[in-house]
Amino acid sequence: MSSRVSRAVVGAAVLFAAMVLGACRDTGKEALYEISGRLFEFNYRLARATYVITLHPLRPVGEGNVAVVDFENPAGGDPLVVEQKIWPKLPHLTLTSPPLTCVVKDKPYAVAIHIKDKDGAVLQELKTTLISNQDQTDLPDAPLVTGSRYVLNPVLAGHPDGRLPNAPKPDCSKAG
Repeated sequence: MSSRVSRAVVGAAVLFAAMVLGACRDTGKEALYEISGRLFEFNYRLARATYVITLHPLRPVGEGNVAVVDFENPAGGDPLVVEQKIWPKLPHLTLTSPPLTCVVKDKPYAVAIHIKDKDGAVLQELKTTLISNQDQTDLPDAPLVTGSRYVLNPVLAGHPDGRLPNAPKPDCSKAG
């Protein structure tokens, strides 16, 4: 009987501790978003790589807000800057970079997100790092298909691996 009671007491203590620790999670009183997903998207069909970051709203957001994102440029040089309007009623916000070159496996790349109101005042800043689990060289030299009907790309005829002889390669000499 006493072992059953002690197990119940231990179970209740563990449950209480979990609730207390869960309540202590600090999302910040001013936070509008939290990062709910981040990845490198390697699209073999289009032969391109992009950053994709998903933000989850923590509270309602106002009309006219924008997200300004500075994606580290894997090829080196200035960051790739994207400004995207925020639609207040959407359940999440997906931020995608322009196509990338020179992505290297296991290298961390920095991303800074600035949520701004309609007047340009910064409401929230988020910073994160993305690490790719593959190199850009894994992509084919040209898109595998063309058009909305997924017609095989005639440029790749006779090259089922997607590799073209003498295909131009990106200049990655400035990559860090």
